[in-house]
Amino acid sequence: MTDVVDKATRSRMMAGIRGTNTKPEFVVRKIVHSLGYRFRLHDTRLPGKPDLVLARHAAVVFVHGCFWHGHECSLFKWPSTRQAFWQGKITGNRERDVQTLRALRKDGWRILVVWECALKGRLRLTPEVLALRLDRWLTGNLSFQQIRGGTKSVKRA
Repeated sequence: MTDVVDKATRSRMMAGIRGTNTKPEFVVRKIVHSLGYRFRLHDTRLPGKPDLVLARHAAVVFVHGCFWHGHECSLFKWPSTRQAFWQGKITGNRERDVQTLRALRKDGWRILVVWECALKGRLRLTPEVLALRLDRWLTGNLSFQQIRGGTKSVKRA
């Protein structure tokens, strides 16, 4: 299937997709800050450049887009065009995520992954529930946790 827009337009559209300072990141930042926590952003000294680094709590927070990280939720659907490209791209992102988490754990960091589906879509969490779960994780001692949308939004490991 051919693209519905010309090559220059598609290039401009793809260039507009940001990797940092996304709307979901801003939502999480605002909640974490309102809870009284202070953090650094995108620390390049750490593997994977976590979205939020809370050094006082030895904790990092990643805000993952469901599409780009291949999350199994209602927001993710494999593209029907250029399937080989997208399979390689998303699989590569997942593999990098695993390596990043392994390196951070080895260095003693606690890790929280907040999925985009927790912030948008029909199964999103309310800001109050999200704030409660963020605060509970930051004050707790779990080494790894994910926050997702829907009724089964928390997975502990």
